[in-house]
Amino acid sequence: MKVLVPVKRVIDYNVKVRVKADGSGVDLANVKMSMNPFDEIAVEEAIRLKEKGTASEIVVVSIGVKQAQETLRTALAMGADRAILVEAASDVHTDIEPLAVAKILAAVVKAEEPGLVLAGKQAIDNDMNATGQMLSALLGWSQATFASELAVDGDSATVTREVDGGLQTIKVKLPAVVTVDLRLNEPRYASLPNIMKAKKKPLEEKTAADFGVDVTPRLTVVKTVEPAGRKAGVKVGSVDELIAKLKDEAGVI
Repeated sequence: MKVLVPVKRVIDYNVKVRVKADGSGVDLANVKMSMNPFDEIAVEEAIRLKEKGTASEIVVVSIGVKQAQETLRTALAMGADRAILVEAASDVHTDIEPLAVAKILAAVVKAEEPGLVLAGKQAIDNDMNATGQMLSALLGWSQATFASELAVDGDSATVTREVDGGLQTIKVKLPAVVTVDLRLNEPRYASLPNIMKAKKKPLEEKTAADFGVDVTPRLTVVKTVEPAGRKAGVKVGSVDELIAKLKDEAGVI
């Protein structure tokens, strides 16, 4: 079974994001970029499926700017077999919207014919949490989101999902789209020999036009601002004082 894993290039989660002075967006100058953490977990799970003998090939795909090659090479160094870069933007500040990404992925899926798509549940830059669900709808495939456990058996997969009420276990028919959550696994570090080997692994380059997908944004960012700073907390001497502050100052009761 072939496994397809979409990966996105995002600002490293350790970096403190800063907004441009004119409020037009996030400042990306000299900022460290990395693979989206949820996508990294998806790559790790695909590798584990291959190590078990369940998966035969792992294909990683990234949609965005030319620099996403670095992200794909990271996935190849972890253990993916080959990569596809779909160049859909020339400006690093351009974020391809979920529907356009899903349409391109649907075209890639039809060309590659994987038995399973493993994706991160969301990207940490826009937190939209939509691409996996849209891809499932476009393909007409089963879907299982927020996976914290995954077991593939024959033509079906059993997935434990993290939901508001706790954990939900479902069984889906393959082919399927599964989006992964943080607790599914702990991604491995790429070893130096594997990093060197990754440079020789195949990386195919395509464009959005090759798949006939229009990536023109439907949304316009009007303004970007820093989140408001938190006010310092206060200690109260009694329950009555707490209630009074919640009522008179916070206005929540």
